[in-house]
Amino acid sequence: MLSIQDIFSIGVGPSSSHTVGPMCAARAFAASLEQSGLIHKVRRIRITLYGSLALTGLGHGTDRAILAGLEGATPSDVDTDHMTVIVQECEQSASLKLMGSDTIAFDYGADIVFERWKRMLLHPNGMRFEAYDAAKAMLDEQVWYSIGGGFIRQGTAHDPQVGLHDSATADDAWLGETTSPPSDTSQGNIADAPANEDIDSIPVPYDFRTCDELLALCDSRRMSIAEIMIANEMASRSQSDVLAGLDSIWRVMHACVQAGCTSNRATLPGGLHVPRRASHIYRSLKPAGVDVLGDSCHSLDAALHGKDMEWVDLFALAVSEENASGGRIVTAPTNGSAGIIPAVLHYYWYFVDGSDMRGVERFLLTAGAVGYLFKRNASISGAEVGCQGEVGSACSMAAAGLCAVLGGTPAQIENAAEVGIEHHLGLTCDPVAGLVQIPCIERNAMASMTAINAARISLLAEGKHMVSLDQAIKTMKQTGHDMMDKYKETSRGGLAVNVVEC
Repeated sequence: MLSIQDIFSIGVGPSSSHTVGPMCAARAFAASLEQSGLIHKVRRIRITLYGSLALTGLGHGTDRAILAGLEGATPSDVDTDHMTVIVQECEQSASLKLMGSDTIAFDYGADIVFERWKRMLLHPNGMRFEAYDAAKAMLDEQVWYSIGGGFIRQGTAHDPQVGLHDSATADDAWLGETTSPPSDTSQGNIADAPANEDIDSIPVPYDFRTCDELLALCDSRRMSIAEIMIANEMASRSQSDVLAGLDSIWRVMHACVQAGCTSNRATLPGGLHVPRRASHIYRSLKPAGVDVLGDSCHSLDAALHGKDMEWVDLFALAVSEENASGGRIVTAPTNGSAGIIPAVLHYYWYFVDGSDMRGVERFLLTAGAVGYLFKRNASISGAEVGCQGEVGSACSMAAAGLCAVLGGTPAQIENAAEVGIEHHLGLTCDPVAGLVQIPCIERNAMASMTAINAARISLLAEGKHMVSLDQAIKTMKQTGHDMMDKYKETSRGGLAVNVVEC
């Protein structure tokens, strides 16, 4: 099974599939050259981007991410300030430093190719890396796919290509985790994990592949979803390491909210000049003399004037604006949806009586179980299934986590998760100008509200309902297959073409 730290990985904005994944793939390629001893012979690197990466890569910072990955950076340690100028530095010096040591000539205009008329058949987020020696002979060629949430999968140099407008069948595409070849790795452990590690390769004491199986485990073992998850986590590391990882995830989420609420930048980067709103909203909501976001501040329902929903909006906007600016965020489960789980988790922290770190841990473990089900049985990639796979999955995860800390039973938690995704089915991904800004930022705030409402609805019942989470996930996968490609992170449909002012 995937670790909770794969589902919630610490990375960099603005996109898990277009920024984090390509950075990981580029680093994996450069690292393989180093490990094979070929790196000192390399004189030129050529990168070709296909499909959605080619169409919206510039707006998502794919070029910057790949350059940083070739230099040896990972999403968890990359210098976010350096990321903003890395393209200009490469252009000015006409060079690139592979893995931080071997300097090679690099022509940005010729060596990064945005192939806008072809795509790889197996996945819309395809990349080809080629390395050449001084005699222009090819030393190595690798194909990688960014399959959502920062996860990457290696293909082969001979993987088929099709025209941009040609459709793949369900048998052709890698939609979900049950198809071969099994070669996923996540950005959280790419430096150490084998590139061909399968999603189900790590044995755990409580294995489950569907929510029905998870609920059956909870019933037969008399355990909560969070208890099942932490037992599985402890199959590969100590309890103290698991809890330390959860604490780190929470701290990065909280720091991201703080950064978004206190930023002095007036607009978001990218050319649309979208105003940043979180800092202004924070100043208008914050009681005078109260450091609401300070580490010592906790459970301030009265001090926050009862405007809990306004604060949830603020939390989501703050994280989403930080993500859009290329800041440090938690991929949860993607960057485009990274504001939802932090917003709902902060709602728990500040507005639910008795909230504590044990609750934060239970929230993340429960949400992670639901995220695993989406990743395994459908997709969390907007380029594969539209925004239902990103915002819809995050809403479902957040609803489950909140229901758990509010005292919900496993059946009620499943109900909350199902409500969260059911009402996002068919949601398209049509980012204006290829930027993770419109409609992405406000969409995070809206989905945060839906998650809270889904948890509340489920707690009013006993967990009995008509549609199961497994059925909803299956429906999301089918809907993604049926959705026109132009509505799946290409900026060729929807708002991206109708917001004519942009």
